[in-house]
Amino acid sequence: MTHEDTIIALATPSGTGAIGVIRVSGKEAIRLVSPRFKSIHGKNLGQQRSHTIHLGHILDGERILDQVLVSVFKGPHSYTGEDVVEISCHGSPYIQQEIIQLFLRLGCRTANAGEFTLRAFLNGKLDLSQAEAVADLIASDNEAAHQIAMQQMRGGFSNEIKRLRDELVNFASLIELELDFSEEDVEFADRGEFKVLLVRIQEVLKRLIDSFAVGNVIKNGIPIAIVGEPNVGKSTLLNALLNEERAIVSEIAGTTRDTVEDEITIGGIGFRFIDTAGIRDTQDVVESIGIQKTYEKIAQAQVVIYLMDATSLISDMAIPGIDGAFSEKLSEIKAVQNKYPQKSLLIVVNKIDLLNKAQQTDLKSGLKAIEDSFFLPLSAKTGKGVESLKNKLLEFVNTGALRNNEAIVTNTRHYDALLKALAEVEKVSFGLDEGVPGDLLAIDIRQALHHFGEITGEINTDDLLGNIFANFCIGK
Repeated sequence: MTHEDTIIALATPSGTGAIGVIRVSGKEAIRLVSPRFKSIHGKNLGQQRSHTIHLGHILDGERILDQVLVSVFKGPHSYTGEDVVEISCHGSPYIQQEIIQLFLRLGCRTANAGEFTLRAFLNGKLDLSQAEAVADLIASDNEAAHQIAMQQMRGGFSNEIKRLRDELVNFASLIELELDFSEEDVEFADRGEFKVLLVRIQEVLKRLIDSFAVGNVIKNGIPIAIVGEPNVGKSTLLNALLNEERAIVSEIAGTTRDTVEDEITIGGIGFRFIDTAGIRDTQDVVESIGIQKTYEKIAQAQVVIYLMDATSLISDMAIPGIDGAFSEKLSEIKAVQNKYPQKSLLIVVNKIDLLNKAQQTDLKSGLKAIEDSFFLPLSAKTGKGVESLKNKLLEFVNTGALRNNEAIVTNTRHYDALLKALAEVEKVSFGLDEGVPGDLLAIDIRQALHHFGEITGEINTDDLLGNIFANFCIGK
């Protein structure tokens, strides 16, 4: 594959639609399209200004393939930084393929996946993290994921990394300069200022690393497992949350034997709900497999909704206080909580619509007597309390950084590079405290810069050399 040839691809989804957009990029883009485009006003496409749109027909010899709008973008002021022509044709798959095949015969090459954005990166239109954000933006399916992708594509995250990197490069240049005068035992880099910078870099890196916990779940959806004994209304709750009949509901215990998953957006955040098989002792082989899957899904979930039956609780509960049967249920919940201490556990009491007012009052009084537990009463069947559950789920997501428009890490590759950069910066800080020689400090600094560069795509040593010669004249 070469990045010098002219590439072509359909830029809109394949299939029938109102319009389709075919993108051509490369130094020959305008020259190849121009003779095959007949403007209704007799314009020569090659003589038109950049960022203009023209109506006409695409011709294959004497045959008219379609009436189109052709947009002209001349490099470097285009998405890829090259000459770009975008052909907006009718959305017939036949027309789209005829136009693409025409220009393939004329010398274009079919673009590889992501190659337009790759060229934008290679031509300096985007850095690496911004280029990756393009894919995240396309894949965003809720407000929060869209906001993070837009913030990253505008350069919010990469700008923060670049600022840290530039300051570190400046000090690294001074350390490198000292090596040239090692025999004279001089220090160009103020060790006190350098220490302050390292502390600040560590604080920023730790904040970005911590943000991955939020960013990753926002990008991929927050997994929530709905668990509990058989026939407590788990499938009914899933249907109520999704507002559709997604899971089979039956009075027969053990109806759900496999996991059922679906996603919804609450408050701009994506949640992925997982309805699981009821937890109980059973001799049924198939149901046992489903229960095993339940525990696997609990391990994968970030939040666990433990569902209980209000009618069962009332029969087990002695007011005031708690009898043995109810204590046993609480022990089961505690076992789940102890097995997965990192999970947020929300205990939901379902079927309150089957209780009279006196029973509801007794239930609330009994639940208040239990310390260190949160119980949310609702009726999945009538929908009462479902909105309160959704609001409670939002509380589990720390969206403070998102609201404040701070940089949030969503990419695993970026997260890994930040961890490695932090480790190297901590080495430099330790070496500074221990009086390690400048040549050894320089090695760790270079490694930290390398990991910063992995995020933005600026992996080279020319930055150090350029900074030295641009800012420090040592004789010539």
